[in-house]
Amino acid sequence: MKQWMGVPVAGALLLSACVTINVYFPAAEAKEAAKEFVEKVIQDADKVEVKQMPPAGGGGMAMQRVIRADLSGFDPWVLVGIGSAQAQAVPDITIKTPAIQAIQARMEARFASILRAGFDSGALGFTEDGYISVRDPSKVDLKDRVALNSAVADDNRDRKAVYREVAVANGHPEWEDQIRAVFARQWIASARPGWWYQSGGSWKQK
Repeated sequence: MKQWMGVPVAGALLLSACVTINVYFPAAEAKEAAKEFVEKVIQDADKVEVKQMPPAGGGGMAMQRVIRADLSGFDPWVLVGIGSAQAQAVPDITIKTPAIQAIQARMEARFASILRAGFDSGALGFTEDGYISVRDPSKVDLKDRVALNSAVADDNRDRKAVYREVAVANGHPEWEDQIRAVFARQWIASARPGWWYQSGGSWKQK
């Protein structure tokens, strides 16, 4: 009878243990997702049949988890001889939600209709923070500048939205800044020869 007296105590300790979860941003997987998204916008733009722009759309990232029982520095799992519990899942960033794909479709159409020409002429450039900017308006005819400025503003709104949506769709809205940083590097990496981008606050040409 005495040998079972410790079991309720151990059980109570296990149940009362504070479980902490450390979530790590899966940078490599985010980079692959960003590359897929960005290359589709740039490469597939020539295949887009330009029609009326779709209406604006609005949305658990698989990640590594380390679960550790903790009770004032004491690991109760030791009582049953298994030490700290750990659980891991293969990180996988999804960019296949309806909201993200709707934004991507708008960006493809916009890139095909006006933005590609702006990059080819040197009028536009990719900024360091994941957006685009009118770098040299003199490269565009005066009659076309209003339309170009409008397209840049619309595209930057969609860029901001997609960074948020990717983070939200994967269960971690707090990752928005990290997602944006990954995409910012990918836009520049995917820039074609002759296109402009920012580096260290200065404009450079590929």
